[in-house]
Amino acid sequence: MLISRILGGTAAALAGLAIGAQAETWDMPTPYPDATFHTVNITEFASDVAAATDGGLEINVHSAASLFKHPEISRAVRSGQVPIGEFFLSLLANEDPAFGADSLPFLATNYEDAEKLWAAQKDVISELLDEQGMMVLYSVPWPPQGLYTNNEINSVEDLAGLKFRTYNATLEEFANLAGAAPTQVENPDIPQAFSTGRVEAMITSPSTGVNSKAWDFLTHYTDIQAWIPKNVVVVNTRSFRRLDDATQTAVLEAAAAAEARGWEMSRAETEAQTAVLAENGIIVVEPSEELMTGLRAIGAQMLENWTAEAGDAGAALLSAYGK
Repeated sequence: MLISRILGGTAAALAGLAIGAQAETWDMPTPYPDATFHTVNITEFASDVAAATDGGLEINVHSAASLFKHPEISRAVRSGQVPIGEFFLSLLANEDPAFGADSLPFLATNYEDAEKLWAAQKDVISELLDEQGMMVLYSVPWPPQGLYTNNEINSVEDLAGLKFRTYNATLEEFANLAGAAPTQVENPDIPQAFSTGRVEAMITSPSTGVNSKAWDFLTHYTDIQAWIPKNVVVVNTRSFRRLDDATQTAVLEAAAAAEARGWEMSRAETEAQTAVLAENGIIVVEPSEELMTGLRAIGAQMLENWTAEAGDAGAALLSAYGK
């Protein structure tokens, strides 16, 4: 009887070790704080994966660029330093113009057009990332981008000379065409950059404005709805293929749910966070026709430049978007 109990206990222990050996933990860097709706959505995605796999795959979310700085995340996934990560899609525009299509000013300024643009963009993006050993899991847009300043802006000329926060090549081009002085500043550094005078203006979403407490260092938000850029969640292809079929399916299904949920969260975020800006003293301004005319002219010039640089792939993307 004693031997039987010992053998039974040993078998149970070995079974427990086998289950533990099968479990896997993925570290996932993200650039944004926990309160940002993208991070909230990712946390739910991770929970969905853990639940669907009975804990077989745990995704440990490292928010606010705590594991890798934002520009480093795509390289970390590509090299296999981490199996999964999130980044702002147009950060890769220097590698190929297709990555920056959703940050072209006034190409897609409402959610319906943004969905059409993602449908046109996704296959191109997936092919480009596949060449780097990465797979797209899902993408979620930011709210339409607005202009933050310390004075009312009535025309493009009012932007001339302002130190302008940029975070990718597309926005740097925009700042130059507006006569502003582009200055690279990552999301977590926004408050300090404004407080120390490194930057004086930025274009970003209501969400980022609220998360950075823009009312502490800015006075005006002009609702220009310039573009609707996206974040993308990618996985290292080798890491994904090492998963068993059931776990792969669980990840893909959780990703599809996160994309649908994230788009709805973004829609709700736009109105809610614009209201929070106003409640905290930011003056929310409807843009003048003179300002919009000047901004659209910049957008048209940038689209022309982008089309020339993007070549046949860009032409095909725009053709698919226009259908």
